[in-house]
Amino acid sequence: MSTEEILVGAVAYDAKVVPIWDGIRAHFREEGVAMDFALFSNYERQVDELLAGHIDVAWNTPLAHVRVQKRTEGRSRSLGMRDSDRDFHAKVIVRKDAGISSLEGLAGKTLAVGSRDSTQARILPLHFLKEAGIDVTQVKQLAFDTDLGKHGDTGTSELDVLTALKDGRAQAGVVGDLIWVLEQAAGRIDTSVLEPLWTTPGFDHCMFDALPTLAEPKVQAFQRGLFAMKWENPKHRRILELEGLKEWLPAREAGYASLRAALDAIDYW
Repeated sequence: MSTEEILVGAVAYDAKVVPIWDGIRAHFREEGVAMDFALFSNYERQVDELLAGHIDVAWNTPLAHVRVQKRTEGRSRSLGMRDSDRDFHAKVIVRKDAGISSLEGLAGKTLAVGSRDSTQARILPLHFLKEAGIDVTQVKQLAFDTDLGKHGDTGTSELDVLTALKDGRAQAGVVGDLIWVLEQAAGRIDTSVLEPLWTTPGFDHCMFDALPTLAEPKVQAFQRGLFAMKWENPKHRRILELEGLKEWLPAREAGYASLRAALDAIDYW
């Protein structure tokens, strides 16, 4: 890596990751920003490589983001996020024949949850249920620890949750809003069988992270290239659609407070 080139880390959770980052790299270079990317198999390795200074910027999940902040004692730099990363939600989905009309009705039932490192399919839904006064120890959990290390990016554990609901192994389950909407749009949700019971409070999702030692010219060049991507540009739109956004936005931190509290409570730092 040259001293001028910006090396960005991303996790290869899906085959589309390569064309996404090929497109982003080509765009950055058109903007006069020398950028390349390195792919990792999991977020734990990506965080370690960022902290070791082997990459300049990491495209992180919310869990990886707050862990970077924790390990840098709050000194890391947040560089940008998607519009779709703001005000994310999860849902509690129930079988209509389970007789669950309120959160209190979860007691004694089986609740399907996603991977233990998934913010939207396990960590925060359980945290928010506790905040809502639900004793989750009175709820039997059916856990799907699928694709660990990907922090729920693949959505596989959420699909496992929906399958368990469909075949009756669970009476309730938690999934992120995105998976619920996508599965509905694909016609894979039988609304005569399943319905949403509750939507969690909002929280924020992915973030570009850098160390506090990243040279300011690189920070400015990265943000210049990132924020120059526009939905109105057909070349940019193809990449933005693949990455699930319409606009890159400046970083904000308020939306991660609930995740930090949840990780404190279960000691999952």
